[in-house]
Amino acid sequence: MQILLVEDDEVLARHIEAGLTQEGHVVVHCADGRNGLMQVTCETWDVVILDRMLPGVEGMKILSAMRASGNETPVLMLSALGEVDDRVEGLRAGSDDYLAKPFAFSELLARVEAAGRRNVQSTDPPAGKLRIADLVIDLEGHVVRRGGIRMELTMREFRILVCLARNAGRVVTRAMLLEQVWDYNFDPQTNIIDQHISNLRQKLKIADLAPLIHTVRGAGYVLRP
Repeated sequence: MQILLVEDDEVLARHIEAGLTQEGHVVVHCADGRNGLMQVTCETWDVVILDRMLPGVEGMKILSAMRASGNETPVLMLSALGEVDDRVEGLRAGSDDYLAKPFAFSELLARVEAAGRRNVQSTDPPAGKLRIADLVIDLEGHVVRRGGIRMELTMREFRILVCLARNAGRVVTRAMLLEQVWDYNFDPQTNIIDQHISNLRQKLKIADLAPLIHTVRGAGYVLRP
């Protein structure tokens, strides 16, 4: 998962970041509320870990701004304020979970991963079709149309596109594609992915329509309008 950590305690932040990274998650750390607010406004995250008491902009204000704008990203709030009334206030403000300091990392990890699972379940599209901008993917009929025009894709290209579409707006790594499309653990550096992505881009290319598949250097690919 891609996780935003907004925490001004540098020692605690390093501990959390190291642990989550070791578990395979991508973590971006902000040490103050202003940068944290900018990140939740401008980027897409699977989970936000948000300290309640922050310099610049308080965590509760960041949370309120997120929910007021319709941003439903799961938020795990951290705070030294652990009384029942404090937890209730945080939950009623829109946080999905509330963890009082000090805490065991194993508990934080379990809560973060649970929040991530709920997020995936709540955002899963209907089984029949996926729609991203002018792209429509019929999962049952294995038919892809862009701008109303039918695209002729191989089964492998179709599976790659579905994987990208299910994660629209998020980076999909080469390793993820290899595992989900080929069902093998190849060397992620192999150019088999690049070849298929290049072919897929060409087939989805239509005059006057913007590209949908973008390369994120050093990371992978993202499908976005």
